Amino acid sequence: MRILPDMDILSHRQMRLKKQITNVILLMDSGHLQWNNPEGIMGARKTGGDMTFPAGEMGIAMVIQVKNLVKRYGDLTALDHLNLEIHEGEIFGLLGPNGSGKTTAINCILSLLKFDKGDIMIFGKPMSPDAYDIKRRIGIVMQNVAVFDELTVYENIDYFCGLYITDKNTRKSLVEEAIEFVGLGDFRKFYPKKLSGGLLRRLNIACGIAHKPDLIILDEPTVAVDPQSRNSILEGILRLNSEGATVVYTSHYMEEVEQICSRIAILDRGKIIAQGTKDELKDMIRSGVTIEVELIGAPPSIERDVRDLPHILSAELNGNMLVVKSEKGKSNLVMLLDYLKSRNIPLGRVYSEPPTLNDVFLEITGKELRD
Repeated sequence: MRILPDMDILSHRQMRLKKQITNVILLMDSGHLQWNNPEGIMGARKTGGDMTFPAGEMGIAMVIQVKNLVKRYGDLTALDHLNLEIHEGEIFGLLGPNGSGKTTAINCILSLLKFDKGDIMIFGKPMSPDAYDIKRRIGIVMQNVAVFDELTVYENIDYFCGLYITDKNTRKSLVEEAIEFVGLGDFRKFYPKKLSGGLLRRLNIACGIAHKPDLIILDEPTVAVDPQSRNSILEGILRLNSEGATVVYTSHYMEEVEQICSRIAILDRGKIIAQGTKDELKDMIRSGVTIEVELIGAPPSIERDVRDLPHILSAELNGNMLVVKSEKGKSNLVMLLDYLKSRNIPLGRVYSEPPTLNDVFLEITGKELRD
């Protein structure tokens, strides 16, 4: 029994960090790397073995299966009989406002947090704090950046990869691949404090995926980053998925979830209130397109008059812009424009937008997704 990581992995600077990881203990079992942590910290990498797990209703293998998961904090129910199935090869989005239970669900699934009731299976096996055969196949990128300020970009990735990969040559190759993957080649000798917020997020991702996990869980990985870094991160997630990883992606940014996720579950107050592809979710609601029309000299009664039109759900005049939500239908835009022209109201710019996931959330819960 030795302190993790192995002393031959550590540089002189890394050895000074030994006291920071004393709760992580290395166990050597028949030549395979395993590790134990009483607090339930994530670990290790895929080393082969049984690759089978149960199939879902469509015959696609399930990577994660959650049944009736309940987590309470005193009188607060954070997860309320949560049921979830995530299939192999998906980018599965968990979308919900802050406080909806996304991070709590992830922590329970990974046995980082005890729960009150329910069953969790990963790769067809029960998940538990000491399920090392499962943990070695998972990579985690949490919302809070978790890197060592005392190590360079290269040393950080090498350190975290070294928790799973003992062979130095293999690890070196994986570290170089991870650096290239996240676009940090010009920053390999930089310390984290010298990186921008976006580059720091990329480093955080590289540390979580360098060991080539089968299942990657990303919890709000783009919080507080610039648009360029956000696009780079999203493109990277799509590449990881195309290379065979199953991805679970939590966010409260609906645009990101719509852009990259093959299936989506919307959480609110610990419950999944809707689940499906983005098109299936949008088909659940009455709302069709949102139409914005710039009006020049519209009469005060225009809001009421437009609301009385068939297939119109709401109408609101904001300055010169009339914002109209309509029911599903191909001719609502034409109908509205014909009506305004018949009233001899001069028109300016016209916009039409299909329903969003925020519209789904708003119609089901009565509040905005980001409230």
